[in-house]
Amino acid sequence: MLWVLALTGLTLDQSSKYAVFAWLGERPIHEHVVFRTDKGGFQFVAQFERDELGQEIRDLAQRRIPHVNQGALFGFLRDHKTLANSGFAVISLLAAAAIVYWSTQQNTARDRWLCAALGLILAGTLGNFYDRIVFNGVRDFLHWDYLFDWPVFNIADCCLVCGAGLLLLQAFATQPAKEETKTDSTANSTSSHLPRQGELSAAGTNADR
Repeated sequence: MLWVLALTGLTLDQSSKYAVFAWLGERPIHEHVVFRTDKGGFQFVAQFERDELGQEIRDLAQRRIPHVNQGALFGFLRDHKTLANSGFAVISLLAAAAIVYWSTQQNTARDRWLCAALGLILAGTLGNFYDRIVFNGVRDFLHWDYLFDWPVFNIADCCLVCGAGLLLLQAFATQPAKEETKTDSTANSTSSHLPRQGELSAAGTNADR
């Protein structure tokens, strides 16, 4: 389950990024509104790098260069650019390595919720790590501004948030069970040291003698 979710999430993240930027890159206005109301809406947005005059910058193959987020989830520390991108790339690599090691433990394989959480986190980590290495930043294209204006994000961010939330729920859900097990074991240990009824009777008879 862990590896299926990781590979599926990574595939959806990268395919959606390439597809949306290629699709919207050919439109005069690089956005597509999914729905819109008087309170806001949801849309796909493709942002591209521009020079000081506002003209889009192209590479040697005359392709538009995607505008990327060098920060973390939902634009955190994006203003620090290269330093932030390098730092978060290292953090992503260490996190992926830790999850891979975690997946080799026997206790992990027995816990489906833990496997699901780690698989989603690994998918998001690898998806954004690829962007940081190839594009020097993360490509974002999902924009939600219904009721409140949410920073532009991507599928990898969704995997990270869902995985982290599931990991927290899994941790809190298993805590009462551990306490109950500890209480039961303490009670059993205490009862094992108490003398039995027959032992008390025998002790009383010996005392009378």
